Amino acid sequence: MKNVSTIIPCYAADTSGVCSALYELGGMTVVHDASGCNSTYSTHDEPRWYDRRSMIYISALTELDAVMGNDEKLIVDIVSAAKDQQPAFIALCGSPMPMMTGFDYRAVAEDIGHRTGIPCFGLETNGTRSYVSGASMALEALVREFVHDMQKDSFDGIGVNIVGATPLDFGLTGTVESVRKWLEDCGMKFISSIGMGSSLEDIRRAASAKVNLVVSYSGLGSARYMEKEFGIPYVCGVPLGNVQKDACAAELKKAACEGGSSYAPIKRGRDIDKRADMVVIGEAVLAGSIAYEWSVLTESAVDVICPPDTDAELSPDRKDIALYAEEDIKAYLEENGIKTVIADPLYKYVLPKGCRLIELPHFAFSGRCFARDMKDMVCKDLREMWDI
Repeated sequence: MKNVSTIIPCYAADTSGVCSALYELGGMTVVHDASGCNSTYSTHDEPRWYDRRSMIYISALTELDAVMGNDEKLIVDIVSAAKDQQPAFIALCGSPMPMMTGFDYRAVAEDIGHRTGIPCFGLETNGTRSYVSGASMALEALVREFVHDMQKDSFDGIGVNIVGATPLDFGLTGTVESVRKWLEDCGMKFISSIGMGSSLEDIRRAASAKVNLVVSYSGLGSARYMEKEFGIPYVCGVPLGNVQKDACAAELKKAACEGGSSYAPIKRGRDIDKRADMVVIGEAVLAGSIAYEWSVLTESAVDVICPPDTDAELSPDRKDIALYAEEDIKAYLEENGIKTVIADPLYKYVLPKGCRLIELPHFAFSGRCFARDMKDMVCKDLREMWDI
């Protein structure tokens, strides 16, 4: 069977991506799924649950409801809960069961919105895609609903939004705070963080920024929307290391002054036919940023494997590879003679003999197993951090 993981785990699902992206914003997230499944989204894939609660509910879908298509029961339950809780918005997403029986998320969300007077959006997740897909849908829906055109910030400099940061990629390591401090050190002003670290009121002011910093593929859809609607360009990259942070700063200032979005901080800028002996496995923007920094430090070719979602624009040198299946990743590493891999510790079980692993814990992949080992990499020397 293809795409079956027998050794390593799969990545968190799109439903978890929705819950994570909207966790801090005072909204109510309802997952259309069987009774008892709430812990999957609110605890297993959510490190904030233990000290900061959020309105994440499960529909408690029964077999009879699924077979008979009893949507009215779900609608009435959500309307009742919304009247009690008074959330800032309602997000409705789902699992494999409503996908198989057929469920119109947008129509039901529109009905709930009319009955409650609360903004409600339906997100067509099905539990079979990666968390990147769900978080991307959630953040774009959030921006479409709450961010409206406004005058650019009068600050004598550059206002910046951080787009796409969630604990699924960065853990609770203080990454957003570090990026915010780095922006201020570079003479730029932090406006909001769309994904983690800002309130809904902060996000409402996002259109006042002059440029967006996209730190994960989860934020790329909303950044593209803001570019189209509000003329705000974006730069993809995470300001880690000593070289990468300067590249990100330069591209942000260039984009703000001249316009035009940039993927330069994740582009290695090398001969695409040059053979690489090092690979970074993970989310496209973070992995690409690490590969950029490492290729400069070592003056060698570094490739990226993206098991979660990605697209062609995030691979400007056409060397990033979207491999989803465990057997495909294992075969690629063996056939290409890869000597070093930067990836989550659980990837050690599929590495070829003699291949070195530099551990990069990824909460969306290994969950709480290595959460304490996740580190804030912003402006950090990677050689010192990994003791190389």
